[in-house]
Amino acid sequence: MRDSGPQFPAWGQRARCAARALVLLALPALLAGCEWFTDFKEQPKVDPWESPADSVPPRAAPQYSVPITGTFAPAYAVSYQPMPPTIDSMSGIPNPTPPSDSSLANGRRYYQINCSVCHGDNGGGNGPVTKYSPAFAISLLGAPTQARTDGYIFGMIRNGRGLMPTYDRIEEMDRWDVVNYVRALQGRLGRPAEIGPLGYPGQGGYTVPGYTAIGPTRPVPHNVSQYADSALARQVRGIAGSTAAPLSAEHGGGR
Repeated sequence: MRDSGPQFPAWGQRARCAARALVLLALPALLAGCEWFTDFKEQPKVDPWESPADSVPPRAAPQYSVPITGTFAPAYAVSYQPMPPTIDSMSGIPNPTPPSDSSLANGRRYYQINCSVCHGDNGGGNGPVTKYSPAFAISLLGAPTQARTDGYIFGMIRNGRGLMPTYDRIEEMDRWDVVNYVRALQGRLGRPAEIGPLGYPGQGGYTVPGYTAIGPTRPVPHNVSQYADSALARQVRGIAGSTAAPLSAEHGGGR
């Protein structure tokens, strides 16, 4: 039998072919990890709450830029289902906002935008939508609604029920202002409520809501005195250690 010679060269050739195949297979994966074009998101930057080093604490948030007062009905405790038992569970939440002039003015603003379309300017259930269906003619002045607690009305605005959708877009401190305004419409505050639109269609300024009072995207008011009639100003004044100007100084025009 003739000797065919050593087999190492054949094995070496096979190894080289296998190596080439592995390179060809791995090449798409390697190229996928490369970016041939750059954009603004790929640049040196400090992300929110990012620390420049492990030995340096995260940066502090700007003043009033994140919620610092908590929430009256967190979602993990009270669901957003528009069910009577869910709304009943919020009946015991106390109203933290006194019915001051600024509270009623803010409540009127949100009421006109969100509520008057069904409940009417005076709360009598004669809003413009009722001409299409009497089912929307729900009065806020009757004995059943007057018997509801402030917390219940707060929960109704939060969750909605029946034909009423949720108006959770009204933030909590502004929502309490709406509750106070409803009480004024009911005549329970001992003084008449101002009714009707705050301005003409398309008017801006004080006739429309301002920026959010709890989200991190709103402006940072280091001087709360310039927001005298906002829910934020009243909220901040109630925070222990707040340096916000008192209410009397806010209306004095000083900066």
